[in-house]
Amino acid sequence: MFEMESTIDEEEFLSLRLAIVTDSGRETKRKRKRREASNPSDSSESCEEGKIFSLLQMREQMIKVDQRRKEMAEDGKGLELIHLLLISATSIDENNINSAVDSLYDLYQNVSLTGDSLQRVAAYFADGLIARLLTRKSPFYDMIMKTPTHEEKFFAFTDMYKVSPFYQFAHFTANQAILQAFEMEEPNNNRTLHIIDFDISYGFQWPSLMQSLSETATISNRISLKITGFGRNLEELQETETRLVSFAKTFHNLVFEFYGLVRGSNPVKLKKKKNETVAVNLVFHLNSLNSFSMISETLKYVHSLNPSTVVLVEQEGSRSPHNFLSRFMESLHYFAALFDSLDNCLPLDSVERFQIEKNHLGKEIKHVMNSDKEYENCPRFEKMETWKGRMENHGFMGLKQSSKSIMQAKLLLKIRSHCSAIYFDGENGGFRVFVRDDGEAISLGWQDKILSTASSWCCV
Repeated sequence: MFEMESTIDEEEFLSLRLAIVTDSGRETKRKRKRREASNPSDSSESCEEGKIFSLLQMREQMIKVDQRRKEMAEDGKGLELIHLLLISATSIDENNINSAVDSLYDLYQNVSLTGDSLQRVAAYFADGLIARLLTRKSPFYDMIMKTPTHEEKFFAFTDMYKVSPFYQFAHFTANQAILQAFEMEEPNNNRTLHIIDFDISYGFQWPSLMQSLSETATISNRISLKITGFGRNLEELQETETRLVSFAKTFHNLVFEFYGLVRGSNPVKLKKKKNETVAVNLVFHLNSLNSFSMISETLKYVHSLNPSTVVLVEQEGSRSPHNFLSRFMESLHYFAALFDSLDNCLPLDSVERFQIEKNHLGKEIKHVMNSDKEYENCPRFEKMETWKGRMENHGFMGLKQSSKSIMQAKLLLKIRSHCSAIYFDGENGGFRVFVRDDGEAISLGWQDKILSTASSWCCV
């Protein structure tokens, strides 16, 4: 069990203790496979194919150098890296393969998976760009786009959850909105809360909510909590259920029930008890749907449930699935901020930071760069204003964020600040909290870049 303890007086506003139940004995190993490649036959390889092969060799050299640690980038090198990335992306967009290969070749001589934040993020973007030059059948494509194992993804997500406020901000803010709805209906809801989570993932959001509920319950007056969670596959759902049930057993004044459904299951199976408070959790879910019609159908179904509250948290961005250059530019700005923020959370030589970037953020970068080519589920990241219009068009009305939610967000950043001071709204600094849209939304930012925005809604 991992706990985040708060010794600040404001603790009366919330329980910020985070409990994650994980298996002990974790091993963190760096495994790199050295690949031997034979020289291409001059008679069968075109000039472009030969240059791509040389580019792949340079990429392998970059990885080998990383094992010995590259030096930090010199002053002014950052602008050069961005310039090379822009040339590469523009050339690929214009199908100018020779120019793209040349600029990527120069990139791999200057990027590093263990350098400063810009060198690191540029390395993963370079990988995403080179993957666009390769056919899906190429073994090199599979090498670059290799999906981390289930264990690698889990540990990378767990590490980021522990050290960065990125996911904690989303979960704690959503939980506070759910608690507020439950407390308002407590005289009539039989002390029963039913959460419908459209992306349960590893279930890390819910231990802190259980703790908060238990603080207002007694053995003779228990609170019933049911979570209906949609997951990617049956194995992940079973692991999540085991984790949550185990944690819930530590609270004798809480009655807990979990009902898991694999994504794509018929939502008609959902059952509601009379007078229970129903909360719908849409944290980082709607952007994963691969069409606007699927988003619309989901919101229509959510509205049909007539929930007391709907919590929506999304990454802030405008990454068009149909415009590669626009998606590239927005993604570069966004992930550069995320990588920079990790330097605030972990030392440069941290194994955890390397695993987070390789198996979580780096994977997402390469996905975004190739989603229109390889993946059906192209993320649809939108600005807050776009999500607001979509919610209102489907019969939802925005709710004011409570003072507790705002205090919670600021307290979280205060606890989670490692190297830099925390600032709010208009000031410059590291992690920042923004209260937006006349108090109906709260955003988490790194310096001037907004990373994610949380809001809550009710049915009109």
